[in-house]
Amino acid sequence: MPTEICDSSTISTIAADRIAQAMIAAIAKDGAASLALSGGNTPRAIYETLARAPGIDWQHVIIHFADERAVPPDDPESNFGMAQETLLRRVPLTPANVHRMHGDASDLDAAARAYDAVLPHGISVLILGIGEDGHTASLFPGSSALDERERRVLPVIGPKPPPQRLTITPPVIEAAGLCVMIATGAGKADAVARALQGPVDIHRTPASLARNGLWLLDHAAASKLEAES
Repeated sequence: MPTEICDSSTISTIAADRIAQAMIAAIAKDGAASLALSGGNTPRAIYETLARAPGIDWQHVIIHFADERAVPPDDPESNFGMAQETLLRRVPLTPANVHRMHGDASDLDAAARAYDAVLPHGISVLILGIGEDGHTASLFPGSSALDERERRVLPVIGPKPPPQRLTITPPVIEAAGLCVMIATGAGKADAVARALQGPVDIHRTPASLARNGLWLLDHAAASKLEAES
């Protein structure tokens, strides 16, 4: 898949358009589209723009999540809460088609197994971001979850608060129809360069799991990519 370098002022619009077109195509092909959302600051404007995108039959969209913090859904740190505010409440989704990760469950391992059971074999469109340390979803550098091949959702402990989280594992990223990786800002430039160029090392840069996806970068995030002949 290509890497697209955009102005920071237009990346949200471009990302929403690429996501919308992929969802429309999946609905036309399969009768439904599964869309997995991520948290963080970068997706917020994308979700707000996606909510206004024409042509999406939201009645045939099934919502999943790439990761969640161990907080209630109304907590400011909740990925579900942010998605609810910016996208889910603004479009005519079927409530039964919205599957949040229960990060507030008392037994996170059981919650992970329950979420694994509702994930499709291949998510139509998986939205991801990359951290300055190279993490994606809640797959952090050096995590044992990066070696998981059987379970598709795991409880993990991350280095950033709140530390307890649920996350998809590498097989989910690998099976997605389209991974859309979005990165903005100079702070991401080193991680982006490691993820996209040179040998793949998922333990150092977990986001390289999505190397073959569609990467949407602003000029700052792309600033350390070497020109390829």
